[in-house]
Amino acid sequence: MYHRNYVLNKQLANENRLLRSKINSLSEVSLENERLQKLLAFRQQSPFKVVAARVIGRGADNWTSAVVIDKGGFHGVRRGMCAINHLGLLGRVIESSLDSSKIILLSDPAMGVSGVIQRTRQEGLVSGTLGTYLIMKYLPQDADIKVNDRVVTSGLNQHYPKGILIGTVVDVGNEFSNLGRYAVIKPAANLSYAEEVLIVIP
Repeated sequence: MYHRNYVLNKQLANENRLLRSKINSLSEVSLENERLQKLLAFRQQSPFKVVAARVIGRGADNWTSAVVIDKGGFHGVRRGMCAINHLGLLGRVIESSLDSSKIILLSDPAMGVSGVIQRTRQEGLVSGTLGTYLIMKYLPQDADIKVNDRVVTSGLNQHYPKGILIGTVVDVGNEFSNLGRYAVIKPAANLSYAEEVLIVIP
């Protein structure tokens, strides 16, 4: 009897693990479908010509913010092209091979994007910090900028079409020199967890 119960419990435990694994797999599929549906809806409404791609790799160090996607020159992806998703701007292609490309994300300090406050049209340079937020610099002392203002691409940089959402202002401060101001920006897109991207084809 003891042996039979032991075997039965072991079988039930194995079945339980298998069912949990299936549930987790189904949850992943459901979440992926939800993301892809949003991306597809955005792609259909977008004024840009885009190529959809999946993230297949991420930077191994803490000093850069980059991802690798599964599309490259064969699919029309070239160095310098802009990467977005349905939420907003992600970054820019910095390397492209035949079937994969590397994207530097907005969160990288080497990134600089010309942005404007959508409400007032005030221009500034948005840069990464390797952290959760971005910094908008070179704002004049009298700049009209407030928390919750939206920041979009200005279109002055050839790599980024005009009007792509960068993020939302969460804080405003004065530079150490007191000659200008800066704004802290929360990115519209979740840069750390992006799994699918759209590459804007000029």
